[in-house]
Amino acid sequence: MSATDWDEVIDPHLDRLAVERGLARNSLEAYGRDLALFQEFCRARQRSPATLDAALLTAYLGELARRGYGPATQRRCFSALRGLIRSMLEGGTLRHDPARSIKLKARPRRLPRVPDPGQLQALIGAIDGTTLAGLRDRAMVELAYGCGLRVSELVGLKLHQVDLKERFLTVVGKGRKERLVPLGRAARQALLDYLEARRAARQTSLKRRPAAEDALFLTRLNRPMTRQGFFKALKKRVRCDPQLNWLSPHTLRHCFATHLVENGADLRAVQTMLGHSDITTTQIYTHLSTTHLRKVHRRHHPRAVARHLPGAVPHPAAESGP
Repeated sequence: MSATDWDEVIDPHLDRLAVERGLARNSLEAYGRDLALFQEFCRARQRSPATLDAALLTAYLGELARRGYGPATQRRCFSALRGLIRSMLEGGTLRHDPARSIKLKARPRRLPRVPDPGQLQALIGAIDGTTLAGLRDRAMVELAYGCGLRVSELVGLKLHQVDLKERFLTVVGKGRKERLVPLGRAARQALLDYLEARRAARQTSLKRRPAAEDALFLTRLNRPMTRQGFFKALKKRVRCDPQLNWLSPHTLRHCFATHLVENGADLRAVQTMLGHSDITTTQIYTHLSTTHLRKVHRRHHPRAVARHLPGAVPHPAAESGP
């Protein structure tokens, strides 16, 4: 079997994802890696695209398990294959869908861990606001938490996407879909402080490298901030705090949604602000809200836990239950 057999179906499929769905480069690279892994598996067994069947897919999933890939990775790889199979069906390479008979076991979705608003307020307040880097990091944390942005959306923001007067951001999300996100008072003020300091730094330093004029957040070399750059900056801010040293940039997006839902926000509105195409993705935060309500009930209601009653003997289930 020639290696180009799989290239001839995979490459057009990735091109189609880029053009029709407008996937970001990172997403396309992830799909490409997953499909390349499957291509390697098929080449080792001398299987061409036209011979793809359910038995081969099952064997591949078994191979992933033997290599130590977890259920989440297996599901992601299988999802990439489903997309490729759809393209092969439309292109006539396959006549029947071999993936239709394969059902992966549903896995419980883990609820994301989030700090409380007081911890985030302490984090933001601890960032040094006397330096340009500190003002930038504070503004980025405020926007990630206050607007629920993905990291790629945050570092990709351009100056023209920020409307400080109307207090809105125009965010370009997955599939290059645009959405409007309200800009809160704290985030707006943090942005104003950063932009003012940035303008002052440019005026007083003539030897600085030319800035990327349209990028909102810049590095010390006047280049657009990257995902890795913000990750390192955030980790530097939290590494000495044992309560927050696990925090990641994406956690700030979870905090945004969780705290909105806990305070009674409409789930459809949260979905719109997050840029979720399917509300079932947003519904995870209703479970978070339920957990929060249960904790509040246990903490404040006199009949919630037996130990609050005078002379009562605590029941073991009341002490250890969720």
